Amino acid sequence: MSDVLNHEKALVVFSGGQDSTTCLFYAKQHFKEVELVTFEYGQRHAQEIEVAKAIAKEQGLKHHILDMNLLSQLTPNALTSTEMEIENSHHVPNTFVPARNLLFLSFAGALAYQIEAKHIITGVCETDFSGYPDCRDQFIKSMNVTMSLAMDRDFVIHTPLMWLNKKETWALSDQLGVLDYIRYQTLTCYNGIMAEGCGTCPACKLRQRGLEQYLKEKEEISL
Repeated sequence: MSDVLNHEKALVVFSGGQDSTTCLFYAKQHFKEVELVTFEYGQRHAQEIEVAKAIAKEQGLKHHILDMNLLSQLTPNALTSTEMEIENSHHVPNTFVPARNLLFLSFAGALAYQIEAKHIITGVCETDFSGYPDCRDQFIKSMNVTMSLAMDRDFVIHTPLMWLNKKETWALSDQLGVLDYIRYQTLTCYNGIMAEGCGTCPACKLRQRGLEQYLKEKEEISL
């Protein structure tokens, strides 16, 4: 990545989970100025917002929280309704929130326009995307063009995790010097449990399997 990026501002779409927190530290390494945006959309656990606030404060970063509760009214799903059990049995899991990334990136773009940030960073990933269509590289590229045309700004959407599996995402956090921070200070669990989570929901299983694979590989290399 060009050094010129160190003189520009980046806005990180931030939830306080493993992926977006890794993106936060990626942004701090590559950009001179970083701000965060978190969306409150009626997610099952308000603790997600509190974790995001705590990390932003601890890192000394300006943190914007936008109210997107209309999303949960339009698209009831297992991430916003406690009455629905989390299921991965369908082609698209019932934790998929239709239009979430479409709307999040649109509003992130509007905020980026206001704060004069050219770069928007999001932790979406096609390798471990769990069947979510709005995490695909094709969608992000399309959204980048649409946002730039809509606001007549030359935005750049960065997806540093796009082609990484969870093991490689843990490796990136280690390269950034924050593996333990990500491991113990973030919230990825669908059931709202910090750090290593409940261990049974799809998010926890994916996260833990990737961590175990990375730590095993790291140990083997060090022998």
